[in-house]
Amino acid sequence: MTLQSDRAEQAAEPLAQHTPAGRADRIGALVRDADPGAGWAIGGPEGPYAVIEAGAGAAGGHEPGPVAGPGGRAGGCVGAADVGALAGVLAVWPVIGMLVDAGELALHTPLTAYGAGDGLPAGTTAHHLLTHGSGVSPALTGLAERLCGSPLAGFAADRVWGPLGMTRTGFAADGTLSAPAADLGRFLSHLLAPAGGPVSRAWTEQSLRIRTGELLPARGLLWQPGAHGSWSHGDGPALWISPRGRRWAALLPTTPSAPLRTAFREAVFA
Repeated sequence: MTLQSDRAEQAAEPLAQHTPAGRADRIGALVRDADPGAGWAIGGPEGPYAVIEAGAGAAGGHEPGPVAGPGGRAGGCVGAADVGALAGVLAVWPVIGMLVDAGELALHTPLTAYGAGDGLPAGTTAHHLLTHGSGVSPALTGLAERLCGSPLAGFAADRVWGPLGMTRTGFAADGTLSAPAADLGRFLSHLLAPAGGPVSRAWTEQSLRIRTGELLPARGLLWQPGAHGSWSHGDGPALWISPRGRRWAALLPTTPSAPLRTAFREAVFA
């Protein structure tokens, strides 16, 4: 076997074979020590490598460990968490991507051309809103609903979450968005291996590159660049994806913690 073919074969190996045997255990110990009730998941294009649902290690001396293999579902102590802070990337971002892919929305066209953007500065575009640092604005949600012709919650459930098997992700009557770590893993796995699913490879590639030029902080489209080639979204519940490393991660803390978030990211991607 040549060195070149050997490298190609190694590149095709599943994520679990590239992950040090103790990585999931170390991540589990790190999260458990900092926030026993936190949920988390890591994986790659094949699916999850390890999933711990929110609340799994919080009570009864339950000792969480990796409970799902590639393509599997989490078992044991499971619980959907409030992921409202991730609604932008779980609902608005994929729907906007569908509209762009279909030619129904141009990112650099003023929102007024679509009958949207009331109260915003003249010339505001979807690109401005997607690269803004304050999160998803009501104007962006309104734009998506206007062009889709239906409420965002229903559209995302039918066209994004349903096809990906995210059966426990959804908005409650009070507007709260909930999802288990396993569903977040299905979403992130899809972004690494679209295979004709709801979020196109082209849209992900457009979004995971610097879109702000020399302006700081640097941003993509609702995603922020980070260490080790990763991109992230969220300061409480948080998602990461690294196309270069072919790896993703999700963290669902009971209390937002910048030190835990940084340590978790380093443990997964460094």
